[in-house]
Formats: sequence, C-alpha cells, structure tokens
Amino acid sequence: MRARVGPGILVATLALSGCRTAVNYPAAGGPRYRRAAPAGEARAAPVQTLRIVSFNIEMGLHVDGAIRLLQSHQQTRSADLILLQEMDDAGTRRVAEAFDMGYVYYPADLSLTTHRDFGNAVLSRWPIVEDAKIALPHLGVFGQLQRIATAATLDVGGTPVRVYSVHLGTLINVTAGARRDQLRTVLADARRYPHVVIAGDLNSHGVGHEARRQGFLWPTQDGPRTAAFGRWDHVFLKGLGSADSRDAGTVVDAEGISDHRPVWVVAALPEPGL
Repeated sequence: MRARVGPGILVATLALSGCRTAVNYPAAGGPRYRRAAPAGEARAAPVQTLRIVSFNIEMGLHVDGAIRLLQSHQQTRSADLILLQEMDDAGTRRVAEAFDMGYVYYPADLSLTTHRDFGNAVLSRWPIVEDAKIALPHLGVFGQLQRIATAATLDVGGTPVRVYSVHLGTLINVTAGARRDQLRTVLADARRYPHVVIAGDLNSHGVGHEARRQGFLWPTQDGPRTAAFGRWDHVFLKGLGSADSRDAGTVVDAEGISDHRPVWVVAALPEPGL
C-alpha cells in the first residue's frame, strides 16, 4: 500500500529537491492588497514636511513588536509614510491600522519557510492614487527568487509624490553589479516623476551611489549599521529637500524584533505649484 504524503512534507521535499525557498508570483498585476487611507487625510493646509520611515521586519515575524518599537520613538511614531519589507498582507494591515494609514502591498513570492507571502509595502497617511509592482532583474542564484519594488503615487496635500519600497537581492544570491541593475530599474521608472522617495533594504551600502549619480539626495548615507554586515537600509529623495543629517536617523536598538534597524528621514516638500 502506498503511503500518503502530508502537505507539509510535500512542501519540504519540493523545497529541498529544487533548492527553492519560495515560489515566485510572476504576474505583473498581483497578487495585490490595498486599504484606502482614512477619510480626512487630504488636508487643505499646505504640507511642509513628509516624515518617512523604512523598516525590514524580518520575515514579518514580529509585527506587534515592530509596531511597539516604532510607536515608542519620537521620530518614527509620527510617520507620514512607512515603507516595509519582508511582509505579508496580514502584518502590513496590522501596521497600517496601528498608524491609521492606507497601504498597498505586493508580495514577490510565497515563502516555503513560513508558508506566507513575502514582499514590500507602502503605507501612507495620504491617498494612494496609483500603484504598481516592478519586477527587478536578476533572479537569485539559489532558488531563482524574484525581487520586486512596490510603487505608489501619493497625493500629498495636492503634490504628487512617487514612492518605492524596495528590497534588493542578497550578497549570496546576486552580485554587486546585479544589485546596481535592480536599483537602476527603479530609478528608470522614477524618471517620469518630479518628486520621488525610494527606500528600503538594499543589502548593500555602495549601491546607493547609483542613486546619487542620478541626482538623488542620500540623507541616510552616514550612520550606524542597520544590519549585521553594514548600513544597508536607506532613503533617497528627488525633488524633495533634506536640510542636513539632523533630518535623518536610525533606531539603534531594534530590541531583537528584526535583523534590521528602522531608518527615518524628514523631507521638505516643495512650495505649492512647483
């Protein structure tokens, strides 16, 4: 009599036999998850600043702890925009609800380790008027995993701001040149927009010079490590001001919630009509 194989054993066998840790979502349009910003966020008064936070919550495992961490720091609790990586929809929704934000979330793949989706999210106090999933080049060497950027266009008090939550390939899965190509793909999409925020886990520090070469400010260039091997989490700005290093920082103690530390930036919005 043939023995029956349970779903968990089957998934593990497939993962090991193909050296795969996830199954990609190749469709350009999804899966896609979205929640509208609460009513009343489109304020009539001019907006002068945009407070931005980026956080890779390792595998989306400790969402409640991440919410507590972000709410306990003055520079992150009042965020207007939160960019998250390594998330699933349930975790993204919990963070959005805790900060009274809308969001758009695209998973890149289904993790065979956690049996949950794995991807990037844009959370905003301002209306999201457009969004997209941007597939990044160079599949990972191990498992052929796809990396993506989640893009959203926000209406920030009448000023359109294009935002990207990015997660580039790891050191063991792609080369430094491949990570530059991945960031260049995002930068190419961003050329159409005068006001841009790109933020996330770059799995590198040096790749940030590519954004600087293309005219972006890099307020998070200097500071403490954000991951075990260096300062990998960054924010880049185009058409938005950032006065000096006092307008950017890092939550140094992640309290064991993630293998990354959150970074924050206060960006200055242009005068109305510019």
